[in-house]
Amino acid sequence: QLAAALGLPYAFASHFAPAAMMQAIEIYRQRFEPSAQLAEPYVMLGCNVCAAETDDEAWLLRSSALQSTLNLRRGQPGPLPPPVENLESGISSHEKMMLDELQTASMVGSPETVHQELEAFIALTTPDELIISAQIYDHSARCRSYEITADVVTQKPSSTMVQTA
Repeated sequence: QLAAALGLPYAFASHFAPAAMMQAIEIYRQRFEPSAQLAEPYVMLGCNVCAAETDDEAWLLRSSALQSTLNLRRGQPGPLPPPVENLESGISSHEKMMLDELQTASMVGSPETVHQELEAFIALTTPDELIISAQIYDHSARCRSYEITADVVTQKPSSTMVQTA
């Protein structure tokens, strides 16, 4: 509300707190007052992107961030853990629901999957800018995820991505 009242850009950490994202965007846009800095609202949204050559590989890489989130919510913060297979076998139904909610601002998969999920996220939220986060344990895999994401946005742009990118 403060950014709207002062006519400033608004950044929302939807990459780790997506539950209130749509309401926050709506309030900001409805209450925006033009200022010397901005004539119109400007929305920046954080999103998680974990891109790899295949959907399965991307989900394995994503398990590090999901474990980290679980550890933090359990009161056991620490360094980003290495990826694990079958993460869901060791979590409660409540924890699974929490992780599923995070997926509303997360794109995980192959280049094609990430492209489709980014398009859907952009169409839903209509941001002016995306802040992309990739919590991936392996540095080279994290760099590759950013490369794939950049390729998706620049080489396969949709009309919504062109406006945003």
